Amino acid sequence: MKDVKVEAEIRALRNEIEKHDELYYRQADPEISDREYDQLKHDLEALEAAHPEWVPNDTPTQRVGDDLVEGFESYIHRLPMLSLDNTYSEDEFFAFVERIVKGLEVVSVDFVVEPKIDGVAVSITYENGKLVRAVTRGNGTEGDDITANVLFIEELPRELKGADLPDVIEIRGEIYMRNDEFDRINAERSAAGLEEFKNPRNLAAGTVKMLDRDEVARRKLSIVLYGLGFCQPEIVSSQSEFSQTLTHWGFPVGERIWETRGAEEAWQAIEELDSLRDQLPYPTDGAVVKTNRLDQQDQLGKTSKAPRWAIAFKFAAEQSETVLEGITLQVGRTGVLTPVAELRPTQLAGTTVSRATLHNQEEMQRKDVRIGDSVILEKAGEIIPAVIRVVLEKRPRDSVPFVFPESCPKCGTPTRKLEGEVALRCLNIKCPAQVKGRLQHFASRQCMDIEGLGEAVVEQLVERSLVSNLSDIFRLAYDQIVALEKFAEKSSRNLLEAIEQSKTKKLWRLIHGLGIPQVGATAAKDLAKHFGSVAHLREANVETLVEIDGIGEKTAQGIVAYFDSEVNAAVVDSLFELGVNPTAPEMIERSQAIFEGTSFVITGTLPTMKRDEAKALIESKGGKVAGSVSKKTTYLLTGESAGSKLTKAESLGVKILSEADLIQGIEKGSLV
Repeated sequence: MKDVKVEAEIRALRNEIEKHDELYYRQADPEISDREYDQLKHDLEALEAAHPEWVPNDTPTQRVGDDLVEGFESYIHRLPMLSLDNTYSEDEFFAFVERIVKGLEVVSVDFVVEPKIDGVAVSITYENGKLVRAVTRGNGTEGDDITANVLFIEELPRELKGADLPDVIEIRGEIYMRNDEFDRINAERSAAGLEEFKNPRNLAAGTVKMLDRDEVARRKLSIVLYGLGFCQPEIVSSQSEFSQTLTHWGFPVGERIWETRGAEEAWQAIEELDSLRDQLPYPTDGAVVKTNRLDQQDQLGKTSKAPRWAIAFKFAAEQSETVLEGITLQVGRTGVLTPVAELRPTQLAGTTVSRATLHNQEEMQRKDVRIGDSVILEKAGEIIPAVIRVVLEKRPRDSVPFVFPESCPKCGTPTRKLEGEVALRCLNIKCPAQVKGRLQHFASRQCMDIEGLGEAVVEQLVERSLVSNLSDIFRLAYDQIVALEKFAEKSSRNLLEAIEQSKTKKLWRLIHGLGIPQVGATAAKDLAKHFGSVAHLREANVETLVEIDGIGEKTAQGIVAYFDSEVNAAVVDSLFELGVNPTAPEMIERSQAIFEGTSFVITGTLPTMKRDEAKALIESKGGKVAGSVSKKTTYLLTGESAGSKLTKAESLGVKILSEADLIQGIEKGSLV
């Protein structure tokens, strides 16, 4: 008999991880640190190990993060581009070395230690010495083609010089933004009244996926190359030899690379890198340790998501002690009250910190955080600093516990804690703080993507009573905008043009932008595809909604409640009256939907079609295309070098198709 509580915990962890995958890989806007994310995965792995009967084939613990997005053509890596296993512990690092030594049946192993750059993984393909393609990691099997944007990186060679060049080579590396370039861009945005970017990694990730080439050119990206993917013919026998070859070819490589013998020397290199990391020109959050010899790498092999011959050692989060001088309460777009620590300014991770998150009322009470306390701050993964503990021995004698107000600090409405939640909420949807939050969400890059309508501008619009709900954005006039601080004629007309262009953005962006509880980008895309319009979506009931893959009962109830609200319904009506006309997904005629209800996975290189062409063809006939083989897969479409997906499909009894089978089936009107 299943343990319902444990099963629910597993499901909740998977959903939480998938939410953070979406934020990190696709939106470049993470909410938690790498360590917190890794802990979520560790907790899920432990539960799945105890209950293997509940582990699906597509569990997030067994796959590489997926950064594939719309608007880019995708390409299959000739050699899979995996991620790295992480460790934060010295003992775990030495256990990793012990596994290497045992697996190779040797006394000692040579390692290479390199800085782990906090950027965006990329694979650059050269054919006959010429750069032909740059592709993101994607899902490990295929990635997005970002060649046009990568060509703006000045230090990246377009052509390799020298004799004995390989016919084809994939060179792996990291695209990043230098700290000084990040500071320059933020200074310009601040001067223009625009919201500043959070950190260099997020900005680099967002820039490589921009479709505006002029803006990419204005943001100076950098790159470091360090890894060998597919190579024909083979040219080196070790990682260190490959680094030397990269230098000879003119590629930028890591500032420092250590060649070590055995575990102790590798550990000494990690400690030395830790002491030097603040001097590096790019953000680094750890050290990558690789087995040096390539034949030993081949011998050790890989798991479904990471090589067994390498590991990333994550440095401890930087900490600082300071005094908590006050506590303010922020009110978000959903009405949640978040306590924020106002701090005596202190240096942390190379920046001056004066504020830190306290999470929620329950967490504050658990740590017994009080005004006047000396507190320890921690900053990991370039995320907002957090108060991790109180230095109790330094607590003032007259300190008293912080008392949360019974009413919203922004509008005075009584606060409530909803059943099953730990957070206090303001339930007044007209609360100015909530209005600002909803507007910022609606205009954000992951929703309606209205360039120029950032936090600072929204704040002015609300404070001047120019905007009170989402539809008011489309009522703004030139005279109102040009009167705002830091706005001139050109910037005002640019904002009006961006607002006008947003009217015809894709339907899922509008659905996401409405701020319906539990509906993120993925759910919005599923809803857009299923209903085809907001009008059809708002008529749906809970029973209809839960039939859609990925929509649970709680999400369905939130959708119905949203449209049942007279206030929300009026805003949605106004949006359409003001000309918002989103682009709906192409609807398929029933007679053409011959693959409806089927799920395809594509693997290998097809004879005549590119992968995205085959995907579009299948979807045009009503089929779904997934990234990995599972029990739900109906067909595996295979080409040359099919790899492990073919083996897995055969073991599950999935029907195997060739490109010719697919085309013939479409002509016949059936694959049966």
